[in-house]
Amino acid sequence: MRTLKNFMLLVMTMSLVSLTSCKSDDDGGGPGTAASGTLVATVDGVAYQSVDIASSATIANSGQNLIIIAANSEGNSFSMTIAGYSGPGTYPLGGGANIFNVGSYQETMVDLANPQNSTTEIWQAPYDDTQVGEINISDDTDNVIGTFEFSAQNVAGDQSIKTITNGSFDLTKQVVN
Repeated sequence: MRTLKNFMLLVMTMSLVSLTSCKSDDDGGGPGTAASGTLVATVDGVAYQSVDIASSATIANSGQNLIIIAANSEGNSFSMTIAGYSGPGTYPLGGGANIFNVGSYQETMVDLANPQNSTTEIWQAPYDDTQVGEINISDDTDNVIGTFEFSAQNVAGDQSIKTITNGSFDLTKQVVN
């Protein structure tokens, strides 16, 4: 009887250890739908896709920062920075004073008749102290691959909000120190 109790105690202990030692689900999720070299998203219900030549993912400052920049041929672009980058995982946009990750969406309206009259509007996240989205990195081996979504506010303009959904990227990784 004593052997059975010890055996059951061992089984329960091993079960507890195996359940608590599993890696959390903070691995950055799946890769998304972006083709290699591009960033795609839905901006207020409108599809966006960057061009390969104007899209990059740079790991800088001895690997501590990830900077993603992606533009399309219409003058629209995304910029996202993860401060304190530590590889694949989930990085919140906002959610307190100690979170320095940022995302932005920019639209440039070029006046071909008078290029000096061109305008640029920028929507940024976070725009207050709440969490307004996240960036998920699933791989950074050869390419930086991940997904994102966020709400961004035009803080220097009309205060409008843009909702960015279905965002994903598959960008060639560059490393600078």
